[in-house]
Amino acid sequence: MAELQFSLRDTLLKLLEEKRYYSLRDLFNTMNPADIAAVFEDVDEARLPLLFRLLPKELAAEAFVEMAPELQELLIRGFSDSELKEVIDELYVDDAVDIVEEMPANVVQRILAQAEPEMRKQINEILRYPENSAGSIMTTEYVSLRPNMTVEEAILRIRRTGIDKETIYTCYVTRGRKLIGLVTVKDLLLCEDDAATIESIMLEHVISVNTLDDQEQVAQMFSKYNFLALPVVDTENRLVGIITFDDAMDVMEDETTEDMEKMAAMLPSEHPYMRSTPIEIWKNRIPWLLLLMVSATLTGLVITRFENALAYLPCLTAFIPMLMDTGGNSGSQACVSIIRGISLNEIEFRDLGRVVWKEIRVSVLCGICLAVACFAKIVLVDMLLLKSESVTYMVAFVVCVTMAVTVCLAKIVGSTLPLLAKKLGFDPAVMASPIITTIVDFLSLLVYFAFATAMLGI
Repeated sequence: MAELQFSLRDTLLKLLEEKRYYSLRDLFNTMNPADIAAVFEDVDEARLPLLFRLLPKELAAEAFVEMAPELQELLIRGFSDSELKEVIDELYVDDAVDIVEEMPANVVQRILAQAEPEMRKQINEILRYPENSAGSIMTTEYVSLRPNMTVEEAILRIRRTGIDKETIYTCYVTRGRKLIGLVTVKDLLLCEDDAATIESIMLEHVISVNTLDDQEQVAQMFSKYNFLALPVVDTENRLVGIITFDDAMDVMEDETTEDMEKMAAMLPSEHPYMRSTPIEIWKNRIPWLLLLMVSATLTGLVITRFENALAYLPCLTAFIPMLMDTGGNSGSQACVSIIRGISLNEIEFRDLGRVVWKEIRVSVLCGICLAVACFAKIVLVDMLLLKSESVTYMVAFVVCVTMAVTVCLAKIVGSTLPLLAKKLGFDPAVMASPIITTIVDFLSLLVYFAFATAMLGI
């Protein structure tokens, strides 16, 4: 794909230098809007306005939506009022809202000034909804039918108004703005009786979301029910808009990125990595790094508490990294599995007992395997190969028992903390690897030195 974009860019620039504008326009007509946007990312800023003006009006609007906010702002500042109006008139309301949310105040004022009064009203209505709510990602451009319409009348209405709608495949049946059913274009086309009423063929039990529902829940509904569009209603069941599949995909991508950043102990970023400044990245990373650094002092306190034991038998120190790493890895495995289950609504807090019991059984199996492998490693490597006189069979036994217990504790901690976080209203992703590792490191050292002092008599 990168090679294709590079080749397209070179071709475009060559045609532009040769002033073969008709050839450029013909080439654009064969390209997907997303590919045009990708090629524009690599074009010099001075050439962008001219290239954009060669795009057909509808294609220009579609490509504009796919561009990065920085590129959109650059083009808007170069547009005349008439050019800006042409682009805005071709945008769907939800796309216009996305652009407005990313632009500085002075650019937003220009956009709204050139928008039609009806679009401006719709944009302002959507912007009033809370961030990350269903209302904030919906569009008000949908096909609405009346229940007393005939199939023939409905098809004529779709033909007359569908050009300005986000999607025409799913049509919503309303009575006094209240959602009472839906019908698909497939249902209309396959209906043998053109005089049949919409009420007689519509699906009455419609799954919908409220304007204030969380956008992540909305995205999950698309995944669960395989919707192409989902109606959005207010508290009185009045249809106010729809959410389309492409918007749900964007939400899924954003939420996945946010969860990954939280699981890596970072604050969620507002911009993609390549468009983030070092200062922005630093601000997102440093708070958690500071917190985890301070929390790691607990581990240091344990080591300090048992420094006499380490002085008496220094070989114990060599096994600390292995025990801590294994415990942290075991806890992270359980934690990630539970967080994934929570995000897919497969696991809830009431399942805590079942989850813990399952992880205990898993930890027993993992602990036994790791303990046996650890014992073999100590005997073969430390005792026979390296011939360490301080490493005895008793030391090996202490390390292996600690390994088994640490794995069990780690998996219990890793499986319970995300569920507890969810119950308390926190994002479960916060309890991912770094936090789990810090807690498990502390516990593993306590267990290690407790066994060492008890079994080795130190």
